[in-house]
Amino acid sequence: MKSLINPEPLSTAALVLNLLLGLGASTVVAFFYALWGEALTNRIKFARLIPMLTMVTVLTISIIKASLALSLGMVGALSIVRFRTAVKDPEELLYLFLAIAIGVGFGADQRVATLIAVGIILVFLIIRRLLAPRARRRNLYVNIAVTGDPDGANDAALFQKVNGVLSTQGRTVEMRRLDRHSGTLQMTYLLDCRDQDTLARLLTELQQQVPGCSFSFVDQNSLPES
Repeated sequence: MKSLINPEPLSTAALVLNLLLGLGASTVVAFFYALWGEALTNRIKFARLIPMLTMVTVLTISIIKASLALSLGMVGALSIVRFRTAVKDPEELLYLFLAIAIGVGFGADQRVATLIAVGIILVFLIIRRLLAPRARRRNLYVNIAVTGDPDGANDAALFQKVNGVLSTQGRTVEMRRLDRHSGTLQMTYLLDCRDQDTLARLLTELQQQVPGCSFSFVDQNSLPES
């Protein structure tokens, strides 16, 4: 009963070592995600949160691991926490779990096993990326709708503007469909977009060069294969 009331003292040296190891490992994971991740969200901004999440997890596990009472209290405290921002991208969820797992491993003093596991996971992700077909990397279906003159007098000019914007930002651009209905020109392209920054520039240029247009992007990687 004594250990339930009076937890064992936390070793400051061990905590600092675990925090530094967690920071190093999670920084490598964050760099990998920012450089080679495939999510359409702001990967750089998201990657900055990974080391912080890992260190918070290390601290939490280090504090509660020595006392069953603290562990039960932490379960009760976390049960009332509600997160309003949903994680919609499976890849983001994967890296969040990886950051937490790193924190749990180092917080439980399983340093060697955690480093080996992180290394194996990163090697697997690198191999998977190298073996992935290049044509399926960062391909987007772009649907653009532009309202022109009812008689279609300016359709050619609008078409040229859209093609010009896409050609400057995409590595390859393929025209897949062109429709005109009730004065609205609808265009569908398959675009090979280099990264998130390129996509952001593309959105800005479309808004500037083709005012009033509406557009949507669909990640081809999420579509079922035919």
